[in-house]
Amino acid sequence: MNAITVLLAADLKDTAIKVNAADPGFTATDINQHQGYRTVEQAAIPTGSYAYAPVRLATLPDDGSSGGFFDENGVVPW
Repeated sequence: MNAITVLLAADLKDTAIKVNAADPGFTATDINQHQGYRTVEQAAIPTGSYAYAPVRLATLPDDGSSGGFFDENGVVPW
C-alpha cells in the first residue's frame, strides 16, 4: 500500500486529487474479529482524545499534502 500511495500521488501531482494513506489505529472490524479498542466511529471522526486521520485527509485543502502516511498524531515516517 505504501508504494501504491506514493506512485498514485506522483501520477496525480498535476491534478486536484490527493492520495494519502491513513492509519485509523486498532479499530474493531471484521478483519480482527472486533478485537480493536476503537469503534469505527472513533477511528473516523473526532471523539474525546481520538484524532481523525481518515476524515482529516478526506477534507484537505487544495494545497494539502499528497503521498504521505498519517495517523492520529500526524505524519508517520515511511
